[in-house]
Amino acid sequence: MELHIAKDPAQLSENVAAWISNYILEVLQQQERFTLVLSGGSTPKALFALLAKEPYSQMIPWERIHFFWGDERAVPFEDERNNARMAYEVLLDKVPVNPDNIHVMRTDIDPAKSAEEYAAILHKYFGKESTTFDLVLLGMGDDGHTLSLFPGTKVVHEKKAWTDAFFLPAQDMYRITLTAPVVNKAAAVLFMATGAGKAITLKNVLQGTFDAEKYPSQLIRPENGELHWFVDEAAASAME
Repeated sequence: MELHIAKDPAQLSENVAAWISNYILEVLQQQERFTLVLSGGSTPKALFALLAKEPYSQMIPWERIHFFWGDERAVPFEDERNNARMAYEVLLDKVPVNPDNIHVMRTDIDPAKSAEEYAAILHKYFGKESTTFDLVLLGMGDDGHTLSLFPGTKVVHEKKAWTDAFFLPAQDMYRITLTAPVVNKAAAVLFMATGAGKAITLKNVLQGTFDAEKYPSQLIRPENGELHWFVDEAAASAME
């Protein structure tokens, strides 16, 4: 695991944008496509806004990138809480992507059916390969969750299925999510975390005893890939 500490959220976004663009160009020298998992939330939103501007909008061969999502709230695309909507508004509508390469988690059908359909798409892409995504972007909540892997939920214990859908009473909504098994087969995983509110949790996730029931972010340990944590000084303030 590599830990990258930036002064503040703005610097963190700049650092991640530079790292991602270089990584994409490096990988695409070896293969024709790049598979990228996007995440929701305010921290990636700032990153996406950066990537949509020069120099990144010109440097990155967007038409060769295939886009996926780590999780989704089962709300209509028009709902501002929808992760895919945010990505379209801030990034995908502003760069020359191939629409056929964008794979949203559907929210216009039953959540369980949506998860099933998404798993089928993933198995079509990666079913015969030992590695799945080229890069997975993740965030971490103050409670230590990532994706829709929340503390105390059944999906935390999933060992085989690549996707899941379930009702989250605390949010009064269904969530659709990738699981740890498919993410841990990725070539690279990149977490972003900012703010003093995450300092104690980050310390426990990275330096504490393994307890995925309490801190699901600890589940993300790529089997043969890279793991990067990009955090700001406030988030890292409790680290030893």
